[in-house]
Amino acid sequence: MATASPASSPATGPPGAAQGGTSRSKYVALTAMMFAVAMTFIDQTIVAIAAPNIQSELGLSSSGVTWVVNSYLLALAAGFALGGRLTDVVGSRRIVIVGILGFAVSSTLCGLTPRGSLAEAWMITFRATQGLSAALMIPAALAVVVAAFPVNERGKALAIFFGVSGGLTAIGPIAGGYLTQWTWRAIFWINVPVAVAALVLTLAAGIVSVPRRERIDWRGAAVIAVGMGLSVFGLEQARTWGWGSVLTWLCIVGGLVALGLFVVLERRTAVPLIKIGIFRDRAFLADNLVLFFSMIAFVPVFFFASVYSQVSLGYGASQAGLYLLVFFAGFAPAAQVGGRILDTRGARPSMIAGAVLATAGFLTWAWTITDLSLGAQWWCIVLAGAGIGLLLGPASTDATNRAVDASYGEVTGITQTVRNYASALGLAVLGTVLGSVFADRLGASLSGLGLPPGAAAGLASSSSDAGSALAGVPPQLREQIQTAVATDFAIGIRYVLIGMAAALVVTLLAALLHPGGRVTEIAALDEPSATPPAER
Repeated sequence: MATASPASSPATGPPGAAQGGTSRSKYVALTAMMFAVAMTFIDQTIVAIAAPNIQSELGLSSSGVTWVVNSYLLALAAGFALGGRLTDVVGSRRIVIVGILGFAVSSTLCGLTPRGSLAEAWMITFRATQGLSAALMIPAALAVVVAAFPVNERGKALAIFFGVSGGLTAIGPIAGGYLTQWTWRAIFWINVPVAVAALVLTLAAGIVSVPRRERIDWRGAAVIAVGMGLSVFGLEQARTWGWGSVLTWLCIVGGLVALGLFVVLERRTAVPLIKIGIFRDRAFLADNLVLFFSMIAFVPVFFFASVYSQVSLGYGASQAGLYLLVFFAGFAPAAQVGGRILDTRGARPSMIAGAVLATAGFLTWAWTITDLSLGAQWWCIVLAGAGIGLLLGPASTDATNRAVDASYGEVTGITQTVRNYASALGLAVLGTVLGSVFADRLGASLSGLGLPPGAAAGLASSSSDAGSALAGVPPQLREQIQTAVATDFAIGIRYVLIGMAAALVVTLLAALLHPGGRVTEIAALDEPSATPPAER
């Protein structure tokens, strides 16, 4: 029996439901959008693989190479809400095209980064514009897919979308490993032909978008960007400034205050960037909490695992890509299972099962990480990937299905903001944990070998290129120090994985808060006047 959910109590449903875009064929639209976002998913992992090469050739600082990854994630998080709103006001087709072109140009400029003092600022700047371009593109692409498929097929469609995207993310490490053998610059230039293909398919898909003639809350967009930027910057710089620094807490607290101000302003704005009232729906709130805490683990794990495989396991870039591919051996099939569970039973069962599996996977991975052997770890990594695959798609899709008095562009903007802000936050906090644990452990190890503790700082800051850092060390100690670096870095990664497991425990609690049920198509959700009922 179908009953009205809290999310569907108003008399009218999502005003922008039909405005995300329609196409001559829903599968042509799905294919076009998967190609459109392919670059953005690949870039989340391909740069992590090449990070040691980029740092070595350009002479980037340890903090600088972290921000090469983090600036992309932070720009994504800061721009998604605006991207979702622009999707509604300008039209999904136009925004997808703008995002594709912006991403291609930014990628080209990243590949052209000059050597010298300008390198760090140049790379971080254009990685950020890459992120902003992706922030425009992804909500528009998701809005097109959601509007193209009826509710009872949406879980399967988005499972394909996220599953294939996950596969493309897996291609990133492998492609990055081989491309960096030629030049790390190729990892950015490869986006150009992908962008051309995406543009052709998007134009061929026959997407028709109907813009909504409404004002854009530029003030809100600026405030939320400042809030997220300051808070993550403070957390990241805590590793350099220290947790006792006034500057660290000024940034963190200032960012949180700005985010609080954003909420106040949005509640008082006639046409807000985000309708805060949507979080009153328990299911929507639970979905976003699941996304937030699970994403603290999902994207950062690629960066940390990539560096671990090279520092502790001694892998080359291509082997590091294969190490990360193991994660997707669990993720890809589980994403399909999660989509089917969503369509038949709702999001709650899949999210709960996924959180349990992911927690177990990350904890056992942490336990085996110091074995310094993929053979001892692979089943843990597959389990971790399967758990994330089970919960990620259903949480995103269910949140979109339960949108009330909001368009698909706006709601995907919200969910993607939550996902990517959590990714940036996780990378910053867990990076601080890794740096602290590794430096402490390595200092003790070096002291035990008779070297001054101060030498740990130099090795820790260049952990991804320990060979060059050991150039001045006597040969008889070099092998012992390399062993210490590998072991101590693995212990630091163990703490990172435990932190990720802790975030997934909170994910499980959030999933348990979900009221259950699924959105059905008793009312035609694709019509502006429709109300999405929920089946209990």
